[in-house]
Amino acid sequence: MITIVDYGMGNLRSVQKAFERIGASAHVTSDRGEIAAAQKLILPGVGAFRDAIGELRKQELVGPILEHLESGRPFLGICLGLQLLLDVSHEDGTFEGLGVVPGKVVRFPEFNDLKVPHMGWNRLHTVGDQPLLAGIPDDAYFYFVHSYYVAPDDEAAVAARTDYGIDFVSMISRGNMFATQFHPEKSQKVGLRLLKNFASL
Repeated sequence: MITIVDYGMGNLRSVQKAFERIGASAHVTSDRGEIAAAQKLILPGVGAFRDAIGELRKQELVGPILEHLESGRPFLGICLGLQLLLDVSHEDGTFEGLGVVPGKVVRFPEFNDLKVPHMGWNRLHTVGDQPLLAGIPDDAYFYFVHSYYVAPDDEAAVAARTDYGIDFVSMISRGNMFATQFHPEKSQKVGLRLLKNFASL
């Protein structure tokens, strides 16, 4: 069973429907026990980092999420669910994250010809052999919506990069922990393939 964390700030139904389209069972919950016991866990997210980390702490979901990560069971963070894994975010202040991946979350610099937020389709450049990207061609297009990006300290955590005025990290992986800045549930065929690869872990 795939468990999707409900903390009030995610595209919960669209993620659940994407798994249903590939024939995988996924349920949405905010129950701490169910999250701690999940076989596979999804942490989605849209909105502000401060609000998201605040809700996770308020609902006492940080412990179960960390417990799952420490167990080595499969985990997928999506968009804000990636950023929350870092040590600190500089979105509208400085806010402490989950501290699972050393590094920070920073805003895109302003470019004359590129708008912030980075919104729409962009290419993924795979780094190394990534099981979640099996069967997906390098340079495949995925769908992004974000103004901030992650800057992990450890290069070994980088699974993919994308260019938007700068070369930024668009996916990380470590063991069975994966997280994407893009939205696989909005990325049509290649996004569904990524979710199918995750469901098959």
